[in-house]
Amino acid sequence: MQITTQTHKLDDIVLADDYIPNRNEEYMSDKQLAFFRNRLLAWRSALQKESADTVEHLKAETLDEPDLSDRATAETDINLELRNRNRLRKLINQIDSALERIENGSYGYCEQTGEEIGVERLRARPIARMCIEAQEEHEKFEKLHNKVITVETSDDLEE
Repeated sequence: MQITTQTHKLDDIVLADDYIPNRNEEYMSDKQLAFFRNRLLAWRSALQKESADTVEHLKAETLDEPDLSDRATAETDINLELRNRNRLRKLINQIDSALERIENGSYGYCEQTGEEIGVERLRARPIARMCIEAQEEHEKFEKLHNKVITVETSDDLEE
């Protein structure tokens, strides 16, 4: 990710440990952006560590089990680990996308309507790209057509 002036400006903001953005503040002020950026960076770091731990575990895993049941169990465990790792990768991509939106000034605004997503929703799901109304419409459309339709990225985890 390229470092821009926005990043430098947000790096200079010192937040109180108990700071929580609220709707009485200016929406997506530098203070709020710094809060969400810090939260996203910490989340990404934790996921990257978890992903690295998964890789180490997979390297240590062996399929040299003499018993067929044990081998099947080991293969199932590996398959679950790989699925989890793929899920982590997709989530990290969504976090990176949210960090890019912070950089370009579009974070916190619905990609469908341009309206504010809201600090409460972003606190609950900091990678949200749509306001609740647009997300509900998106999910209704997916359900109606029985398929997953993503918005601009192919790794939507809004489950």
